[in-house]
Parts: sequence; structure tokens; C-alpha cells
Amino acid sequence: MNKKKALITGINGQDGSYLTEHLLSLDYEVYGIVRRHSVAENQNYRLVKNNTNVDVTNFYGDLTDYPSLVRIVSEVMPDEIYNLGAMSHVRISFDMPSYTIQTNALGVLNMLEVYRTMCPEAKFYQASSSEMFGNSVDDDGSQRLTTPMNPVSPYGCAKVMGYNLVRHYRHAYGLHACNGILFNHESPRRGANFVTNKVVKGAVAIKKGLQDKLELGNMDSYRDWGHSKDYVRAMHKIINHDVADEFIVATGETHSVRDLCETVFSKLGMNYEEYIVQNPKFMRPEELKYLKGDSQRTREILGWEPEYTFSTMLDEMIDRWNDEL
Repeated sequence: MNKKKALITGINGQDGSYLTEHLLSLDYEVYGIVRRHSVAENQNYRLVKNNTNVDVTNFYGDLTDYPSLVRIVSEVMPDEIYNLGAMSHVRISFDMPSYTIQTNALGVLNMLEVYRTMCPEAKFYQASSSEMFGNSVDDDGSQRLTTPMNPVSPYGCAKVMGYNLVRHYRHAYGLHACNGILFNHESPRRGANFVTNKVVKGAVAIKKGLQDKLELGNMDSYRDWGHSKDYVRAMHKIINHDVADEFIVATGETHSVRDLCETVFSKLGMNYEEYIVQNPKFMRPEELKYLKGDSQRTREILGWEPEYTFSTMLDEMIDRWNDEL
């Protein structure tokens, strides 16, 4: 019996690397799209570091380069496409709005067109985001599929367009195209310019005497933080559900950046208030204040449950920086 073939855009990202490992454990053939980088080691360093690169076939390509997508899909002819590639940093999307729209919205369109015309029998997963909700919150303090989408960043705006394109292609062309609306998810593989890993790395560096202070932006924004390992399991369940649909993936708990700092510094025996300095350059022009996802429907239909807690996720991230700094 032939193995299933999965094609992952953004394969070298946090989620892409964990998804690769998950699919390999399920005996998939895994193919990835990587962007050319001037430092060659950065093109697939997460895969190399975790020893999965030998089991994966990667191609140079870009979501904004339609011919490269045609070339790759025609060669692989995947059974499943996971579109995880994106300009993934919300704060930086304010500095690079045009590139963000090209990659996170028009890039989705490019991928859907290649999928529709070349392998319409395949299944398609789109990495949608809780940033699409903006500051919309239901009366019970949660966001769900029926919550209005009012994004407050170029990143969020682009993700809404990608989300709606997937729904449109499913309805118009009968494709098995689905959206996973993932709330914030972190891990030791998260980039150190994202607030969770920035806080963890900074706290460990302070504990070791490598730095004195940690500069952050808004301390009072609330996020629903889970672990990437749990969330890539949800991706696989979503794409393989009998009916293509939208699903929310979240823990249902929310913590402020201040809570995050207090928890991490406390685990290291320190008081965060002695070390945190607010710097306006890390503030967004328009802030997203509060996120907490309702994933009850996902849990009931797909049987998904997170294995990590907020605390155990942070423990794993602290261990990484204790080893590396």
C-alpha cells in the first residue's frame, strides 16, 4: 500500500517541524516548501536540529511565486496540503503590510488555485488565526465560529481573506478545503522575538547573569496560549474529518503578558517587576486586547484534547534556554 503524501508550506516553522514529526510517525511521505535564504543553514534549521531533515524532501518555492508552486505540486501530487507558510509576526505586519497581504492572503489564493487545477482530489488545510477576531468577544468572554471577525492588524486582515477564500473554494468547486482557527501556540521552537519565548529566554538570561533587563510592550494583553505539539495533532484531525469544515483549536484559558512574566520569573525564583521595562517600540499601533477560544465543538467532533498545560509548556521552554544559554 502506498504511503500518503503530505505537502507542507512553512515546513521549517515551529508548527511545520512538529507537524512533520507527527506525520512521519504516522508513516506519511512528507514534502516541504522552503524559501531561499541567504544563510543556507536557516532554511531548514528546525528540521536539521531535530533530525527529521533526512526523512523529508524539500523544494525551493514561495507562496508569492505561482510557477514554483505549480512545479512542486506537479512533482509531488500530494494527498494532503497543509498551508502553514506565512509572514507570521503580527507586530512586524504593521511595518510590512504589503508583503503580509501578498503572502498571507494572495499566497493562499495561489496555493488554492494550484490545488484546484492540479490535484482537486487532495485535502487542503489552511492555518487560520485567532487574530482574525480582533477585539470581538462574545458575552461569555470567548471567541467561537460565530464571533464577528474584526481584525486589528495587517496580519489579521490578510488571514481573514485567506480564511474566506478557503470557504469559497470549498463551496464553489467542491474541494475538501478546511480551516483551523488556531489560537496562540508556543513551544521551545518558537522564535525568540515572539513574546512567550522572548520572556522565557530573557528570564533565563537574567537568572544566569547574561543580561540585566527585559524590554516588552503591552503587559496587559490577554492570550489563550497552548503548545504547538498539541495543535499540529488537531491539524491532522481537521484535514481528515469526513466533512471539510472550520474548527477552533484553543485551550479555553487566557493569561495576560503580565501573568506570563510572573509565572516564568517565579519558576526561576525571581520577581519579574524588578527586571521588566516597557518600551513603546514593541507596542502595536492598534492593540488586540483579549483572546480566549471556545474549542468545545472541536473536542466533541474530533476527539481532540490538549496534553500540555500553560505551566508544563513553559517548563519545556525554560529547559531549552537553560540548555542553550
